[in-house]
Amino acid sequence: MKFIPYGHQWIDEEDIEEVVKVLKSDWITTGPKIEEFENALRRYVGCKYAVAVNSGTSALDIAVQALNLPEGSEVITTPFSFAATSNAILYNNLKPVFADIGKETRNINPDEIRKKKTEKTKAIIYVDYAGHPCDIEEIKEIAEEHDLYLIEDASHAIGAEYKAKKIGTFADMTVFSFHPVKHITTGEGGAVVTNNEEFYEKLQMLRNHGIDKSALERFGPKAGWAYDLKFLGRNYRITDFQAALGISQLKKLDEFLRRRKEIVEMYNEVLEDLHEIETPVVKPYVKPAWHIYTVLLNGIDRDEFFRKMRENRIGVNVHYIPIYCFSYYQEHFNFNPKDFAVTDEVFSKIVTLPLFPKMGDDDVTYVINTVRETIDEIKNRKGV
Repeated sequence: MKFIPYGHQWIDEEDIEEVVKVLKSDWITTGPKIEEFENALRRYVGCKYAVAVNSGTSALDIAVQALNLPEGSEVITTPFSFAATSNAILYNNLKPVFADIGKETRNINPDEIRKKKTEKTKAIIYVDYAGHPCDIEEIKEIAEEHDLYLIEDASHAIGAEYKAKKIGTFADMTVFSFHPVKHITTGEGGAVVTNNEEFYEKLQMLRNHGIDKSALERFGPKAGWAYDLKFLGRNYRITDFQAALGISQLKKLDEFLRRRKEIVEMYNEVLEDLHEIETPVVKPYVKPAWHIYTVLLNGIDRDEFFRKMRENRIGVNVHYIPIYCFSYYQEHFNFNPKDFAVTDEVFSKIVTLPLFPKMGDDDVTYVINTVRETIDEIKNRKGV
């Protein structure tokens, strides 16, 4: 049996041909394909502006930087995300403040946000965990009441919907990721989308060292040489051949999402009947994008289950190790795991099962059967 990873890209010949066209062209970076990709993104999302960069982490960094918050300001976020969400706060000399999550969706709990808000709080970064949108209206109410900025980390959620509206226009800025395990890929890549023109103009400069003119603007017989450095930015530029791949992949996104939902339904049909497993909950007002499929194990040791599934060539994973558990955060902050009871409980039980569009039905069936057999094996060994 082949190894089945938890996530995997799907690159076809059409994608490859589009990349090759760019590699044979005059522009392979900072050229016209970037804007073409950004325009395709903003049309899909329904927003005014999009800025493509070289990773989701870069997108988070410049989104936070664009806020221009006073040093030491607090930003409330979830501890149950990839570390990049919180690291982007630190990159900008701000203080991350974690609020506990809800067990059903693993999303940040708005009631916990209220508890953690202080006079130093200036922004909230909420994460649409696994592609399931947060309680956005409630979070927006908190932000409006206290005059806070909102950044939506939708790295898991492109194509998801909240109350019949696509993710990407609710917050001041929304971040997407195009890593190979995400819904579409540019190899590495990300984007920030917004309806705010001031943020848009700043984001464009921040991805390009803080320079106010792009290479494309300074190219050609009538172009001048002058430019200005207005911000301390970094080189977060994405290449034209990555953008070409993104344009091609974006055309397939809805089909990818359809297949992901189909696989989830196959999982749910069997696994929701197992007492030892809690399948994901979907709130009635959302249409999730299903980036990952996570379950909670009850009465079954997670690490033993993980090990046995891997032995059967199934690439289960754990999403995520709470950020406050990492050595760097323990050394520099005084986070107490007891303050995040739900996060700790979820972390002790959670496992990610494989989910990606290229999975065949036979792969899904093999995963399901192995889950059942592994649970039975563990129970029988314990005499349960």
